[in-house]
Amino acid sequence: MTDRKISKVLIANRGEIALRIQRACDKLGLKCVCIASDADQNSMVARNAHELKRISGSAPQDSYLNFDKLINAAKESGCDAVHPGYGFLSENADFAARVISEGMVFVGPSPEAIKTLGSKTLARQAVTAKGVPTTPGCKGGLSDEEIIAQAEKVGFPVIIKAVAGGGGRGMRIVNSIEEMKQNLPRARAEAKKNFSNDDVYFEKYINQPRHVEVQVFGDKHGNVVHFGTRDCSTQRRHQKLIEEAPAPFLPDALREKIHQAAVNAAASVGYYNAGTAEFLVSGSDFYFLEMNTRIQVEHPVSEEITNTDLVALQFQVAQGGKVPAQSDIKFSGHAIEFRIYAEDPERKFAPAIGKVGKIQRFSESFVREDYGVESNDEITPYYDAMLSKLIIKAATRDEAIARSERALKGYKVEGLKTSIPFHRWILKNKVFREKVIDIGFIEREFKDAAKLIAEVEAADVVDPLFRVGPEGTEVVDYLKYRSANYNEEYTLEVLHRRDGIFVVTPKDREGRRAKNKYCRASNGLKTAVRCVVNDVLEIAAPGEIFS
Repeated sequence: MTDRKISKVLIANRGEIALRIQRACDKLGLKCVCIASDADQNSMVARNAHELKRISGSAPQDSYLNFDKLINAAKESGCDAVHPGYGFLSENADFAARVISEGMVFVGPSPEAIKTLGSKTLARQAVTAKGVPTTPGCKGGLSDEEIIAQAEKVGFPVIIKAVAGGGGRGMRIVNSIEEMKQNLPRARAEAKKNFSNDDVYFEKYINQPRHVEVQVFGDKHGNVVHFGTRDCSTQRRHQKLIEEAPAPFLPDALREKIHQAAVNAAASVGYYNAGTAEFLVSGSDFYFLEMNTRIQVEHPVSEEITNTDLVALQFQVAQGGKVPAQSDIKFSGHAIEFRIYAEDPERKFAPAIGKVGKIQRFSESFVREDYGVESNDEITPYYDAMLSKLIIKAATRDEAIARSERALKGYKVEGLKTSIPFHRWILKNKVFREKVIDIGFIEREFKDAAKLIAEVEAADVVDPLFRVGPEGTEVVDYLKYRSANYNEEYTLEVLHRRDGIFVVTPKDREGRRAKNKYCRASNGLKTAVRCVVNDVLEIAAPGEIFS
């Protein structure tokens, strides 16, 4: 395999990922060219590109999915490499092959690896040969009758998937032979419409799994390493809303098994460059879902916990460089990424199209924001409606959540509905904070969205006496009170809880704390103290109050 040095790169994408790749090029001293469709002529990318090549058309198939326009833009600009980013043509084996045939470097895996792993059934065959666990299912290329016969043997429920599918499109859960007969033709029609291929297959449906993935990286010397796990279970309609690294609530032994399975999956096809192995996890069992043969939207959380520039590493590997040794990849802290979409969470995350008003960003040392939209930019119906990726880093998950609450409360976007109210709700959700959630959690728990969002907004009304400590930590104050009825002196411990609530706990002379039923909480300090005094300390005898 001949390695070539890269001097100039065509960034075959748009939005925040195009600017992210441009930053990596700057870091490495590479020249780069951005592209802009008709709809993106005045976009942030167009305004900030070092060099811009305009391509005609607005709809994806006429612009960012058009092989000839992208190849011509690269050649006319004197580029010797193409970076596809994510989405669009990033996982198109034919495009990768075309770039290479035109004498340029494709900054990604080989066309052969993309083709194998892009087929759900071929991918399952390849990784199974390396001992990677997969859900029971069938291969592609079968007739409806053959699929039904095999599903009956495996047992229902099963999920029908498009062989060439992705992003949750065309998937159908069926619970009986009769349902399968009804849904197979529909699934084939959807697959044909979305992927120009009506081939489908099925897998055993795993009830309420979580989505755990592993960032992997291979080089052209046969080395494959991992950069840890990410949890992406916070989804709506199989589309991710929040990602975090490392995946929380995962036993170390299980985490290591998943790491190894991901490395084995990549090695099964001689994989090089960035990739992500995705798994469904149920209890102590896990199953290979798919391999994304590109850099992921959520790659920043892996960068933050490993202190690694993964996009820069893509360029280094594309030029024949090696990945670091696994022992040299160190993990530290916890990172959470919030995808800020122009969507209305109260209307089932319906896209919000139009002009973006004033954006008030939240800036702190622990915040990283990757974005491709600024105030007065237009959100069009042609492309993904993501405004920004807000990435929060901390030493622990609890601290990352506390910092995230501060950041999202201070992040304002005028003019359009956004997903920020949803993000603020999930951060206050007790299950999300303390337990494992599964991929269906949001669709089950966020049904009454308007009410849930209103509750979060109501909590924003904070008593002026409420205080927050450094890094969003909780504050505790102490007050003195002498009971007139019992002539007893008490200490009132006042906790300024993170959610704006005051919790007042009486303590006696010996420091004993009152039983829970004698404590009082309110979003008003005076109210909480008055309730403790009037309802407890002037009513109940000291012997009743304390444990």
